[in-house]
Amino acid sequence: DTDGTVTPNDAGLDWAVGKKKTDFVGIRGLTRPDLVAKGRKQLVGLKTRDPKVVLEEGAQIVEDPKQAIPMKMIGHVSSSYWSENCGRSIALALVAGGRDRMGETLYVPMPNGVIEVEVTGMVFFDETGGRLNG
Repeated sequence: DTDGTVTPNDAGLDWAVGKKKTDFVGIRGLTRPDLVAKGRKQLVGLKTRDPKVVLEEGAQIVEDPKQAIPMKMIGHVSSSYWSENCGRSIALALVAGGRDRMGETLYVPMPNGVIEVEVTGMVFFDETGGRLNG
């Protein structure tokens, strides 16, 4: 779901970077202005409004499906599957300003129509941790 352009923060993994370390391979890169800029694409979860619809991996995401073509793409679906445990489709996506969009409705234009999606966290099963902590 990530590539060489995604930082630990973009992937929601900044907790894994040692904050007390003064030097390590890659530390300079993590402070570059373009790598900490507001609005970078961040990894988020997506739930389709129709739980039976499984998104296509690589599908583009837009804010306004009625905009003129070529549409302004704000992200793409990085992985998408049917989850038997959740009883619905689930997906991950890289979306501009992703974590600031929680609960927002976005759109995936496809040849057969537009698919509505909700931006969510990346935990789809036992979101509250009840099974782990119960």
